[in-house]
Amino acid sequence: MNFDYQNPYTSTRLPVFARNVVSTSHPLAAQAGLRMLWQGGNAVDAAIAAAAAITICEPVSNGLGSDAFCILWDGQQLHGLNASGRAPQTWTPEYFQKKYGGDAKSPPKRGFDSVTVPGAVASWVAMSQRFGKLPFEDLMQPAIEIAERGYLVPVVVQQKWAAATPELKTQPGFAESFLPWGRAPNVGELFKFPGAAAGLRAIAKTKGQAFYGGEIAQAIERFAAQNGGSVKASDFASYQPEWVTPIAKDYRGYTLHEIPPNGQGIAALIALGILSNFDVASLPVDGIDSQHLQIEAMKLAFADVYRFVAEPASMEVTTEQMLDPAYLASRAKLIDMKRAQDFKAGNPVKGGTIYLSAADENGMMVSFIQSNYMGFGSGVVEPTFGISLQNRGHAFSTVPNGLNPANLVAPGKRPFHTIIPAFLTRDGQPVMSYGVMGANMQPQGHMQTLVRMLDYGQNPQAACDAPRWRFNSGVEINVEASMRADTVQALKERGHTVDVINDSYQDFGSGQFIWRAGDPKAEGYVIASDSRRDGLAAGF
Repeated sequence: MNFDYQNPYTSTRLPVFARNVVSTSHPLAAQAGLRMLWQGGNAVDAAIAAAAAITICEPVSNGLGSDAFCILWDGQQLHGLNASGRAPQTWTPEYFQKKYGGDAKSPPKRGFDSVTVPGAVASWVAMSQRFGKLPFEDLMQPAIEIAERGYLVPVVVQQKWAAATPELKTQPGFAESFLPWGRAPNVGELFKFPGAAAGLRAIAKTKGQAFYGGEIAQAIERFAAQNGGSVKASDFASYQPEWVTPIAKDYRGYTLHEIPPNGQGIAALIALGILSNFDVASLPVDGIDSQHLQIEAMKLAFADVYRFVAEPASMEVTTEQMLDPAYLASRAKLIDMKRAQDFKAGNPVKGGTIYLSAADENGMMVSFIQSNYMGFGSGVVEPTFGISLQNRGHAFSTVPNGLNPANLVAPGKRPFHTIIPAFLTRDGQPVMSYGVMGANMQPQGHMQTLVRMLDYGQNPQAACDAPRWRFNSGVEINVEASMRADTVQALKERGHTVDVINDSYQDFGSGQFIWRAGDPKAEGYVIASDSRRDGLAAGF
């Protein structure tokens, strides 16, 4: 790919070129990964060390109680890992209806009854056992040191920490762990997390066994019982992540790979499949026609995803049916280039997250994402071991006649999930490991940035820096304040309800990109890190 390295957008970042690379949303996490590479580890070792470190450095987005997904190239082929959590055995529709009343359409947003069994730690262990080179205990050391010695809180993390505090300060363990002065830390204040250091040491020593059925799981069970939760250590002990085959869609001579459902990665594939029916490159990159077309394609994708995607065994349709080219061509015909529409689901049967990436000079590339979901997740923090727990259970339905009946809560079931890593190949060979964080912004970011690179030749950092839009529902969209004023006005004239937003972190996600420039031992990689967070693209 011959990129244009002139960046037309205001940015504080430049692309980085190196042979061994890590790109994350916090500099200390990137350096933790590089440390493993310097010690003779590979990209998997680097990704795990970075993932562990960022639970400490960016607790507003993830923690030791997160879920995770991964797509990795081992040098020969792609592998997918689904480490999303499963519902406790006590969770049934009747459990929630009895506890919260008939008006409750989903589990609560916060508290223990939003917590499924976290999968992130299990993902680290599974990746290390199958593909890592260094001892697992070594991979935890940077995170342990950061938790014990502390770090100075950076700008973007502090803003989100302070914003979340009013809602979460009364959740069990939150104030004890995250409000050491009775408030959120200020920018530049030293934050230490001794509980998480103890948790990481136990995880390191036992290769995760302490977390899944051991002393950490038992501590969480006790804490849950004291605070209205029903999750048990036995729920943790029975948990296993799942190695999966990524699903894929061709676009402009390349192939985009995503984790299959229960995740929403298929939305990006559907949208690109729809766009394949248009000559996108003929439209000005930041002009109204290109942006309107992409928005409408994404809306069509979400209409099907929100109706059909859930745990695969519960789905009414298959991923093959949802990605069928003839079906997507029929969906493309619904787009009116002159007006915004509120699309409904078709009939395919007839036709607060962190993302990081690492790559090494031997060609291994890792696309990894982990999340507590909404900011600090459930807000619940088991204090002895510093386990900040996700709130993925909130995504379940608790009523049989919900929007997506397949997503009805059940014991041991995985909910519809938003976090998605991505990977790009060409002719069966690796091209790019990338992702864009931010709830339903993730497939939208995957599509928008990929269109900029493949249709318009923008380099990864420019594609990352470019102004984004975010579809919400109906004809409602958010756009970044940096988007061209004439394009924003034209979107309104075509019937989009447009809200111009200044908070890029909250609404437009943040990406990390590693593009393979050629032979990793010679040319290496082109790396980008999103300026919407405190991140760093680093390498040697």
